[in-house]
Amino acid sequence: MSKIKVFALGGLNENGKNMYVVEVDKDIFIFDAGLKFDNDRNLGIDYIIPSFDYIVKNRKRVKGLFLTHGHDSNIGAVPDLLETVPEIDVYATKLTMEVLKNDLANDDIKKYRLHEIRPHNKINFGKNSVFPISITHSIPDAVCYVLNTKDGAIVYTGDFTFDATMTGCYQTDIGKLAYVGKQGVLCLLSESIYAEKKGHTSPNNRVADFIREVLIKNENRIIATVMPAHFYRIQEIFNEVSKTHRKIVIMGKTLQTMINTAIKNNYLTIDSRKIGDLTNLNDKDVFVLISDEKEKPFANLERIIKGYDKYIKLTEQDTIFITEPSYAGIEKRMAIIMDDIAMLGANAISLSSKKHLLHHASSEDLMMMINLMQPKYYFPVKGEYRHQYANATIAEEVGIPKENIILKENGDVAEFVNGKLINSTLHIDVDDTLIDGKSQEDVGDLVLKDREMLGSNGIVIVSCTLDKKTKEILGGPEILTRGFIYVKESQDLLIETKELARDIINDNIVPNSQRVDYSKIKNDVRDRLGKFFYKETESKPMIITVIQEV
Repeated sequence: MSKIKVFALGGLNENGKNMYVVEVDKDIFIFDAGLKFDNDRNLGIDYIIPSFDYIVKNRKRVKGLFLTHGHDSNIGAVPDLLETVPEIDVYATKLTMEVLKNDLANDDIKKYRLHEIRPHNKINFGKNSVFPISITHSIPDAVCYVLNTKDGAIVYTGDFTFDATMTGCYQTDIGKLAYVGKQGVLCLLSESIYAEKKGHTSPNNRVADFIREVLIKNENRIIATVMPAHFYRIQEIFNEVSKTHRKIVIMGKTLQTMINTAIKNNYLTIDSRKIGDLTNLNDKDVFVLISDEKEKPFANLERIIKGYDKYIKLTEQDTIFITEPSYAGIEKRMAIIMDDIAMLGANAISLSSKKHLLHHASSEDLMMMINLMQPKYYFPVKGEYRHQYANATIAEEVGIPKENIILKENGDVAEFVNGKLINSTLHIDVDDTLIDGKSQEDVGDLVLKDREMLGSNGIVIVSCTLDKKTKEILGGPEILTRGFIYVKESQDLLIETKELARDIINDNIVPNSQRVDYSKIKNDVRDRLGKFFYKETESKPMIITVIQEV
């Protein structure tokens, strides 16, 4: 009797943060470990990753982490995971491994166990095995994974689309997919992001004609932003720019390193004579390529727009070109960016999210994958719940019985016993880990609450100096405010605040006492001043008390 459990630590009912776990009896196989960008609700948070508590608790049973491709939504959390559990074996194709190594170096992580794999080479783990198959995505060396068990295969597609024009390291091996389908697929985990879009994604994922049009119609400097590691788009840009007299300047160490690595390993074909440097940055007809790292989308572009970039100063003659269509979760941010550019008088061009698509599977692509795999059970993954639901509807349309379609949220377990799905209420505890800057630690709700309070109501600092022997007040209390009130128009309020703070401190001091309970003073100041401020202003600023003895 065998038991198989399939669940997500991240990636269901959300965009990004993909991390899927398959347990075959006692063995644990992990597929992808990604991040997602914050949607501005969590103040100051750069990105969000899954909680690794379950992995840490069961670390001895983990056979490996298998990465489908080198995008942040799929590998962005790997450095954080290896910081926590460095002994995990990580398996990835050559380019995915190169991208990961750059991330590990940037995060100064030196303990890891990496294994470079090749598509269509089986990796054995006792009675089970993992078989990677080449698929088409916007980055070379992307694969899906087939986990072979005695009850049938568990297949995880990763991100994919079917496009007959994609060759070489972008090409899908349809023959291998069909072969796996004929051998018997127990459960297919397939992406859902474009499940609501009719037809095939191809040819709307190709935008060379649009790039050519932008180059022809805009004679002056063009500043273009690309998503990190979207190599197909970068190749399209270089192909079209190479037909002009323009030079390309690549901005940012991460993007430069990524492109240099890809050129060295023949993943990008680029005429090095077309690559300029900082001396070309202000040329009239230069093409500037920028990207973002583990920050919010368009972070580098936003710095340029606000005038914070030390190399690029935006002018009215410039054209900003956003070379990727918007997707769920960033529409609002993209609209703000476009509005800010317009206010500066510069030209802004973006791709239509209706006409131009990313390299994800639309409805016909999903149908084709299901027909190739012929799975007994179907598990829509990757995307918001409405996308998963649309994916489930597609599966039902092509003949998968409704009772064999699995719709879950993060932590919900699909459990198979002897190759049959059983009713299970098993749930794994899952959570978000909020990352700020280079810290590997979860920021936590308390920190976010403090940030929210500071952003909404400001801060008040009460400082006072006491005599070390007599404990009498020698100086203060002084009141310093930031983001709370306009000081020049609130002198009366500040005077009352000083008097109230002095009274609170004196109430807690016994003359000539050897000891003062400073914790009680700080609590009383916070409580009584808090009520006073709310009564007078209906605001609740953060109150900090600083008392020193001399």
